[in-house]
Amino acid sequence: MADIDFPDDLLALERSAWAAHQEGRLTVEQAAAVQARVTEYAEETGMSRVDVEMGLKRAVRHAEG
Repeated sequence: MADIDFPDDLLALERSAWAAHQEGRLTVEQAAAVQARVTEYAEETGMSRVDVEMGLKRAVRHAEG
């Protein structure tokens, strides 16, 4: 899958949720906000929601590698 040019707001949501998850403080509301924006972005771009979510997680969680 090619790299996706994610909007800054979506990257920020995922970064915040990932940090909260790692610290054991992720809330249902925070996770739902990420999912809602992932779905919205998928609809905007015509991409699969699953592909968007997988690409977003890869971009945020494996950015250093």
